[in-house]
Order: sequence, then C-alpha cells, then structure tokens
Amino acid sequence: MKLLLIAVFWLVSSMSARDKTDVLVLKNGDRITCEVKKLDSGVLEVGIDYVDGTISIDWRKVARLESSAMFLIKLQNGSTYAGKVVTPESLPGTAETFEIQQIQVVEPVSMPRSEVVSMTQTSVSFLQRFDGDVALGSQYSKGNSTNQYNVSSDIDYEEINWGARARYNSNLSSSSGAETATRNQTDLSAIRLLRRSNYFLTGSVGYLQSSVQGIEGQITLGFGLGVYLKNTDRVRLTLLGGPGWQRTAYTSSETEQAVQKIGVFLISSSLEAFRFKKMRLAATANVIPAVTDTGRVFINSNVSYYLKLFGKLNWNFSVYGNFDSRPPGELSGSDYGTSTGLSWSFGNR
Repeated sequence: MKLLLIAVFWLVSSMSARDKTDVLVLKNGDRITCEVKKLDSGVLEVGIDYVDGTISIDWRKVARLESSAMFLIKLQNGSTYAGKVVTPESLPGTAETFEIQQIQVVEPVSMPRSEVVSMTQTSVSFLQRFDGDVALGSQYSKGNSTNQYNVSSDIDYEEINWGARARYNSNLSSSSGAETATRNQTDLSAIRLLRRSNYFLTGSVGYLQSSVQGIEGQITLGFGLGVYLKNTDRVRLTLLGGPGWQRTAYTSSETEQAVQKIGVFLISSSLEAFRFKKMRLAATANVIPAVTDTGRVFINSNVSYYLKLFGKLNWNFSVYGNFDSRPPGELSGSDYGTSTGLSWSFGNR
C-alpha cells in the first residue's frame, strides 16, 4: 500500500509540467529558455523543450535567472518564502543578489544569493507538494542459503513555515539453520519554524520492531527545540533536544517485565552532505537517556549514502544500529546491519 501511494504521488507530480518560459543566463554568456524545476544541493535542475528529461546546472555558474512560476525558497537561517524569483545580473566585483516577489507584497525581498539553500516549485495542489524516494535491495549467498531483503522510503511535505517527514525501513534476513530476523522502523516528524533565525519547534513519533533484540513493538514520542547549526547548499546540520516517553513490549517470557514504560530525554542530530551531481549523504543519530530508569541509555542511528547513476535512479548503501545499555533479562542490547540497493526519487527530489 505504501509503495502504491508513493507511485501515485510521483505520477501526479510528473504531470505538473508547465510552459518552458524561464530565462537562464550562465556566466559564460550562454542563454537558455527553460522550465526551472528546483534548486537543491547546489544543483539547478531545468527542463528544455528539445531535451528528453532534465539537465543539471551548477548554481554557482548561473549569472541571472528570471521565472514567472511560484517557488518555495529556503534560506540558511531556516526562513522559508513563497513567491516568484529573479536573480539580477551583478556587476563584476559586486555581491550577487536574489529577489523574491511574494504574493500581495509590493516590495520584493532581496538577499545575497549565497543565503539561498534550496528552491522548489510549489502548487495549490496538496499531492504536488510531496517529494522523496523509495529504495529496494536484496542479497543472496548460496553457501549458507542466506537471503536478505530491504525496503525503505522517505517522504517530505513542505509549507512556508512548517514541514513534515515520514521515513520507513524494513529489513529481513533468513539463513539455513537459523531463525529469520526482521526489523521494521517507522519515524514521523514535523517542524514549525520560529521567528528567531535558525530555530524551530519539533515533534516526533517513532515505531521500532526488532526480533534480534526481542522488541515486539517500541513507541517513542518526543518534542522539543531544534537549531540549524549549518544550513548551506552543500551541508545541512541540525541539533534538537526535548523530553519524551517510550513504551516497549518485549517478546521473551524471560524478561522481568513484558511491557516497559519509561520517561526519556531525546537528543538528536542529523547531517546531510551533497556533491554536485554525484552523491548525497544522510545521517541521523539519537541519544536517549532514560529519566525514570537512571543510568540506562538508548542509542540508534541510520546512515545512507546515495550515488547518482542517471536521471532519478541512484545506488545506495545504508547502515543502521540500535543499542540499549541495560536490556531486560537475557535479551540482546544491540542490533545493527547494512543494506545496499537501488533507489528512485520522485517529486522535486
């Protein structure tokens, strides 16, 4: 069902192409009439009538851009604007500027172009504001009849002052003579930008199932304050913290308590790094000390590396890990693994 919804989102967004009337002038003098689709990771993606698909242009090589379309524009300080954009051509030796003409606002907002982190086409349509990717992977070893499967997806939704994200990851490993190991993780989060630059409020809910750790189901709720430590077109680094609550149901009958409810404090950091047309690195790490079970600490992390093959197809390699410093009974305190496969982006990603 999840994969079907992702496919619907991608098909709807792919049908939303508009007239190619944007004007793009490069610093070497080339002039292109096109459809600007997005700016992300320092790459400007445009569509041209006589080109099948899209082309990617280094944002730093662009001298001037004019478009009549509506975009969502994100700045380094976390601010988000919606409006038409233009980059006036700058004289040699002067700072490059970026102007946003907002709806029902006479004077445009002007800023140094280096402050712009990303820009995506926006629409009144709800479905057309989704973007993300889905990844599939598998591995087989004849020696011990080992099979491994991995399915993951990452979906984003953005408005002017807030955004939401849904992540899903599922791993299955079976081997001759051993029990099948499964791990399923779902994370939902939302942020609300504050007036103070670089700060935002956040709330999250996560679900984890891990047969290796004997976790039948673990629900973690959290909310708090976050800050952009670095937010450029090459690197994005965030840090957040706040109180939370965790409920874990264990499958083993040997545990001291089948269900544990713990008050926690959530400390989380995320890192995204980009390289023009080449790669993307996404990493998250959560350190969760227990408040009502002094001395106990939970740690979980996910790291994914994406290498662009062509179009929206990528090769990806992922590493995940979970750790509990004081698991109940004789249950394992850790679970970790790797996966590799292909991923397909949709929407503006």
